[in-house]
Amino acid sequence: MNEHRPQRILLVDDDPHLLVVLSEQLSDDGFEVATARDGQEALRRLEAGWPDLIVLDLMMPRIDGLALARQIKAEADLPIIVLSAIDTSDSKASLLNEVAEDYVAKPYHYPELRARIQRVLRRLGDRIPRQSLVLGPNLTLNLHRRAATVAGTEVRFTPTESRLLQALAAKLGEIVTTETLLARGWAETEDADASYVWVSMRRLRQKVEVDPGKPIHLLTVRGVGYRLVSSRDNA
Repeated sequence: MNEHRPQRILLVDDDPHLLVVLSEQLSDDGFEVATARDGQEALRRLEAGWPDLIVLDLMMPRIDGLALARQIKAEADLPIIVLSAIDTSDSKASLLNEVAEDYVAKPYHYPELRARIQRVLRRLGDRIPRQSLVLGPNLTLNLHRRAATVAGTEVRFTPTESRLLQALAAKLGEIVTTETLLARGWAETEDADASYVWVSMRRLRQKVEVDPGKPIHLLTVRGVGYRLVSSRDNA
């Protein structure tokens, strides 16, 4: 894996002028940018490779932004920032809960949009060296698809569970503190506390461990945090 490659952004909007201007602005700031003018073109772009983040308009022909975002999230835990002229508080809350990590209203102020992109990428930016992570004969993670194969059966993860596992997998075998996991999973949630992590870890063990009562991959380091380990490391 090339740690120094530019971060890739896919811009999806039916306004060709916005695509040109915003792609130039992001390229000048060191991002690798691809564009799509509707949902179908965006899906073709995704078939060629996953970006690090998607900036997505809602009002588009053929496949609207919300339907596209739902389809993307069903396949992979790609971070999405909505960039739209729809600017009601209720709409924002619904979108953030369902499909998006952030929301920026049009007309956008580029420094603000850039700051939000950088914040989301920092928060969700743990990178996994390979798409499939084989941790043992009974556990293979495929976090790009928010899925795992456990003893021959596929299980799926919620977006929050996937972010927690991604943070753990990026530090495979090492301790990841409860505070770090809380920031990865609930950075936008006010009054979140460590109990959010504890509950999610119990649920994850139910999904990824053959015997959740005797975990061999998702281990607690009491008073500190958690470790994700392979069977070899746990031997």
